[in-house]
Amino acid sequence: MPPELVFDQGLGDLMTVRSAGEVLDEAVLGSVAYGVLELDIPLVLVLGHQSCGAVKAAVAADESGERLPAHIQYIADQIKPNIDRTQEGDARVDSTIDANVRAVRARLAAEPDLAAKVASGELAIVGARYELDTQGVHRVG
Repeated sequence: MPPELVFDQGLGDLMTVRSAGEVLDEAVLGSVAYGVLELDIPLVLVLGHQSCGAVKAAVAADESGERLPAHIQYIADQIKPNIDRTQEGDARVDSTIDANVRAVRARLAAEPDLAAKVASGELAIVGARYELDTQGVHRVG
């Protein structure tokens, strides 16, 4: 679902950076930093979504021990530290989606340039989740 539709915005009203499983690599981090530091964007939203295929793949690979194709394994490896092993089945995927959003949000907030903007009140970094079945968005703390 395009974020512009989710948040009732027009094309070009949002700067969006997409990566499977909200994986934060150097290109994504550079894009976010560019938006904040050069375009003065005041809000970074890490938006996960219900039934995330990348998280499902990471959880399944973790459970089976099987390796995924090279580039997909990279994504799964980034998600793996956030897998909630206290849950089972769909609840594990659900909980991992939220844990992953929190981890990416925390990692962004720890970046020195972004942290300085947060400290000065010029930037908020928020985690949220889009529910496919209700089309609602709720904050992930």
